[in-house]
Amino acid sequence: MSKGRNESGRFAYDGLDRVIHEKARLGVLTSLVAHPKGLVFGDLKELCGLTDGNLSRHLQVLEEAGLIAIEKGYDRNRPQTLCRITERGRERYLDYLKVLERVVRDAASAAKAGSTRDAPSGPASHGLRRLRTA
Repeated sequence: MSKGRNESGRFAYDGLDRVIHEKARLGVLTSLVAHPKGLVFGDLKELCGLTDGNLSRHLQVLEEAGLIAIEKGYDRNRPQTLCRITERGRERYLDYLKVLERVVRDAASAAKAGSTRDAPSGPASHGLRRLRTA
């Protein structure tokens, strides 16, 4: 089957940001978007279901990419790490969501088209339905 000019790379989704697309980092950014004032490390860890080490590594990647800011300080003489999404992080996250929405629409469309195209029709299909229900 030859691809038309409009079909070339149709499902490439170049806008799926590899930094964001990783499950844990997507969860971190989603949590931070929902909490614009930021979240302390322990709350973020709980929301995302991650271990200390795993969360630390993902935060490092996000911070290096400029998507989050990490502030270390103290609360009642106890060390505290506060994580916030940056403006750049918010923009990249929203751009990522637009592409992800396109993926979902395309997948639903393709699944719907595939199910109607592959559905049996004609007299032979009635026998298949009887076999399935028998």
